[in-house]
Amino acid sequence: MRIALKFAYDGGVFHGYARQPNLRTVEGEIIEKITKNNIIEDLEASRFRTASRTDKGVSATGNIIAFNTDIFEKKMLDDLNKQGDSILFYGYKHVDDDFYPRYARLRQYRYYLDVKNLDTEKIIRALSFFTGEHDFSNFARIEQGKDPVKTIDNIIYFFDDDFLMVDFFAQTFLWNQIRRIISAVEKAGCGKIKEEEIIIALNNPKKIIDFGLAPPKPLILKDVFYDFEFEKQIKYYKKLKEFENKIISKIKDR
Repeated sequence: MRIALKFAYDGGVFHGYARQPNLRTVEGEIIEKITKNNIIEDLEASRFRTASRTDKGVSATGNIIAFNTDIFEKKMLDDLNKQGDSILFYGYKHVDDDFYPRYARLRQYRYYLDVKNLDTEKIIRALSFFTGEHDFSNFARIEQGKDPVKTIDNIIYFFDDDFLMVDFFAQTFLWNQIRRIISAVEKAGCGKIKEEEIIIALNNPKKIIDFGLAPPKPLILKDVFYDFEFEKQIKYYKKLKEFENKIISKIKDR
């Protein structure tokens, strides 16, 4: 059978998501947990896959893994949550044999932008430039063979104390895409660049324009959406808000 699990993690205590030799990573710790608990025997045979590999320092409240296993009981989440408090598994779903978590319907990321002493009207106007389909060559780290043309379905925002919480919705994102967008709009908000410069960078992707890279810590992968809902294990789902609040408190601790 193939199982998908939904989980949260505090990215600040890991050296990134993807496995790295001799470093504590989210993926490495998950694999250690599922093998030690005899949930899978062979990583390749299980077709272990992840929905989103986040940057070092980026946290998540709704990432997804999927794998094949011969055993599944609800106590699997108990076993996975026993050791450590930096990863919280709270949802599960029996999925089709060909389910690949990267092929999601939609992803939601949230960035906590400190807007104290910034012009928020300029930031909000600048954010509006990025919705829809664009060539994001100047607003992402483009990997070889990757198409820089992406569509951001929606960007919404709301205020929380001195922070502007910006939610990005898209099926897929490019490497560093959100952090480069945030860096650009922040520079517009403090007067370092004009809004027109952002439009020029979007409309002229072959002309290299670099607005920098915002810090990873304030970025959270909020959720990954499919055409089904995950079953929630209530006792762990109830802990999710507390888990998220601890991450946010670290972001706001200046």
